[in-house]
Amino acid sequence: MQEQEILKKGKATIQACLDRVPFLKVRALETEPFLQGARPDYVARVETATGNWNLLIEAKSSGQPRIARNALNQLALYRDLVPNSYVVFLAPYISEPTAKLCEENGVGYIDLAGNCRLSFGQIYIEQRGKENPYSEKRSLRSLYSPKSERILRVLLIARQSSWKVEELTQASEVSLGLVSKVKRLLEDREWLDTHAAGVKLLDPEVVLKEWAKGYRYDKQQVSGYYAFATGGELEGQVAAAAEVCGLRIAFTGFSAAVRYAPAVRYQRSMVFCDGDPSCLAQALDLKQVSSGANLDIINPYDEGVFYASEERDGIPVVSPVQAYIDLMNQAARGEEAAEAILEEAIRPRW
Repeated sequence: MQEQEILKKGKATIQACLDRVPFLKVRALETEPFLQGARPDYVARVETATGNWNLLIEAKSSGQPRIARNALNQLALYRDLVPNSYVVFLAPYISEPTAKLCEENGVGYIDLAGNCRLSFGQIYIEQRGKENPYSEKRSLRSLYSPKSERILRVLLIARQSSWKVEELTQASEVSLGLVSKVKRLLEDREWLDTHAAGVKLLDPEVVLKEWAKGYRYDKQQVSGYYAFATGGELEGQVAAAAEVCGLRIAFTGFSAAVRYAPAVRYQRSMVFCDGDPSCLAQALDLKQVSSGANLDIINPYDEGVFYASEERDGIPVVSPVQAYIDLMNQAARGEEAAEAILEEAIRPRW
């Protein structure tokens, strides 16, 4: 949302929030006033039982934490300049991290979705739980596009490393421009630590779990097959046949989980295959089925899924990070298996 658009809608949103308190009177609601050296986007002059207040409101086109923090710095200056003032951040949507940031800094917030928190004098207004009607689809598409996901994999798998932009470009095999764009998106969410040595993730677990929510497993081309062999025996046969067929493969999902977290139990093997699986099907006498499959052969939408693959028990498997996001998109105890990988294979490496 453009800043001019939020300025148009902001006035009515502010008024609606203040109208929730019957004993609070709004004497004036002005746009871009000059106040003793301060020029907030709005000032609401309100009267309460204990006195008069100036609500100084700064509006931004995004409620992402980094942008909110910049607004909070500006509001702190306003607060010092204007007596009897209470400062408020306004954005299209205020996420939980941004709401917490505002609260910790003694700043109120209002968003266009209807969420708000104001606390001054004897006034307390709070509303949470309204969903984001201004979903930042474009930025999410950019952050979780196939090429952008390559960057996330590198940052998550090499968690301890600090990366220069050029190094990250080479490791993820994407353009310098895309790395810079993803870097900015991560910084806006305050997910990235940027310093002289390079960049690294501040809280990789948050990034991993958010990526799992935005990951589109359903974009893969998945073919289900029935084989007489099962489990490790079947997977060994697939690995041997793939070598003969000249296909690059890596097992994922439960097939990877059992090798990173041995307590996992499963009945359906899952393998990424970078090429036509017909050679595998013919070599192993696999029968393609619409139900009752015990082997999924997945043609990935991007070869990034193979990044940092490992060999376990003679079987190629995807990285624990890739296995985690694939499992989080599976029913039948997929989330449970993903948490086992997180606990036993991912966190220890961080």
